[in-house]
Amino acid sequence: MTQKTIFITSAIALLLAFFAGTLYYTGEKEKVVEKASSQPVEINQAALIRMHSPTLGPSDAPVVIVEFLDPACETCRAFYPMVKQLMAANPDQIRLVLRYAPFHKGSDKVVAVLEAARRQGKFWPALEAVLANQSDWAQNHTANLERVWKHLGGIGLNMEQMAFELTAPSIAGVIAQDLADAQTLNVSQTPEFFVNGKPLPSFGFDQLKKLVDRALADHRTR
Repeated sequence: MTQKTIFITSAIALLLAFFAGTLYYTGEKEKVVEKASSQPVEINQAALIRMHSPTLGPSDAPVVIVEFLDPACETCRAFYPMVKQLMAANPDQIRLVLRYAPFHKGSDKVVAVLEAARRQGKFWPALEAVLANQSDWAQNHTANLERVWKHLGGIGLNMEQMAFELTAPSIAGVIAQDLADAQTLNVSQTPEFFVNGKPLPSFGFDQLKKLVDRALADHRTR
């Protein structure tokens, strides 16, 4: 059996396994979102970052950017390299924390793949591959999971482990928790940014940069 045939067979198996877990995910999401809607406003800061959240940058960075991201969102794709450039311009000063906000149709399935890749230590390569090829698998604001797999073939994923992780109840729980936190924080579109716990006054990269610059300046004057 050729490597290509093995990869295609694995992808098909993953699809079948994923849909088997869909009912569980839907039920868990509804439970967590319902619970979050009843919580007081005071938990907003706690809802910004969870232990499972993918992070990039030093843990002791003085500036923390929390981004709610939908992999099928075109604006998220456009902002991603700009945020990385902002981090590169301020080495060791910024930590990026990503939260899942799969608002587009079908993007929750892509998020599940990203989360499964994270558990193999491949989150960032998987995210960059997914965003770089977004125009192929996300059209008319709808994600097509079948077209995602071919773009993940070159990053060293263990497909058998992917099949195991993809259906894990904990992945459904992670997605549900992030959606609940998005609701708690009144996140209704992506990308949505918070800098050291503060939301952008208005949307735009310039606004994000100004908030980061202000946070950096505050840190230097302490």
